[in-house]
Amino acid sequence: MFSLQQEIQSAVDELVGSGAETGLQVAVYHEGGLVADAVAGLADTRSRRGVSSQTPFFSFSAAKVVTSLIAHLLVKTGAVGYNTPLVDLWPEFGAHGKETATLRHLLTHSVGVPAMPRCIGPDDLTDWPRVCAAIADAEPQWYPGTKTGYHAYTFGFLVGELARRATGKPMRQLLREWVTVPLGIEGELYFGVPRADLSRLARLEDATPPPATPPGDTVLAPWEMRPSAAMGNSPQILRADIPSVGTFTARAAAAMNAAVLDGRLIGSQQLDELTAVAFEGTDQVFGNHARLAMGYPLGRIGEQRQEASTTFGWVGGGGSYVYADPATNVSFALTKTRLTPHFNTAQRLADITAAQINAHA
Repeated sequence: MFSLQQEIQSAVDELVGSGAETGLQVAVYHEGGLVADAVAGLADTRSRRGVSSQTPFFSFSAAKVVTSLIAHLLVKTGAVGYNTPLVDLWPEFGAHGKETATLRHLLTHSVGVPAMPRCIGPDDLTDWPRVCAAIADAEPQWYPGTKTGYHAYTFGFLVGELARRATGKPMRQLLREWVTVPLGIEGELYFGVPRADLSRLARLEDATPPPATPPGDTVLAPWEMRPSAAMGNSPQILRADIPSVGTFTARAAAAMNAAVLDGRLIGSQQLDELTAVAFEGTDQVFGNHARLAMGYPLGRIGEQRQEASTTFGWVGGGGSYVYADPATNVSFALTKTRLTPHFNTAQRLADITAAQINAHA
């Protein structure tokens, strides 16, 4: 796979050299081995510090791959089941007709609480008890399990509070115990970055021009819809356990999903279950057709015949991307400093990866 490393490195160098991007990381595992680990550009344009493979990036919703994995590990350990009602562990969540909501509904974004209650703003995300209390008391926008709609920030708090009540541990601790320490990627994958590690992080920047402000009648608040460098660079946000977003290196995210594919983290039967279609319908937030596995959208960006795809993963606001493909045993991750309103870079590099893997199949 030397040609894949070479082609991806050439592409990221060109993207940075052209000014389309300022700092990039791309990592690819194939059949359990690291076959591409490419970096280009600056981690911080102010200090001129360069990107390395060890530079963690705040990558917004691409970190939902980690959140979903923790949910599946909760099932693996027997702490909960996919059909466990949330109220079995979190009685308060049953308010206003949400008592039938299950972990399966949560993982398919069909619980019915896609938006943060309007009493919660971005500065409140660091207050775990307040956020969870507000979500528990929220009125659902649909009966749980009947529709789907992207749960942008509520998703991580829903999984995290269920996990905390099931195990007594916060998400950052479960991530360390179940994933980063066993896989040897501690210091490269975080829910909540230790203060001492903040100086290692990439510094995000907004694209020019910034994305247009969403219309006022959207389901999600503007701050939930539009990523910002100010949020992604905030020490308070970076240090907090907010498991709808997270901080990681591309290499660590790809290594994590490689361990999902090869059975080190979950078994083959559970992998089959989590990659099967679990909900299909119109997304009530964005209006697009959604085809969801448990915890992940199915299909790779730009992939043909999406309806047959078992590829699962998440994009992150601003252009980051993490996915895994059981059919080809490929795990891919991309992090970037410049927050763009499109995923052109992610699609280009994912297409290069798929073409090279298929050529050598």
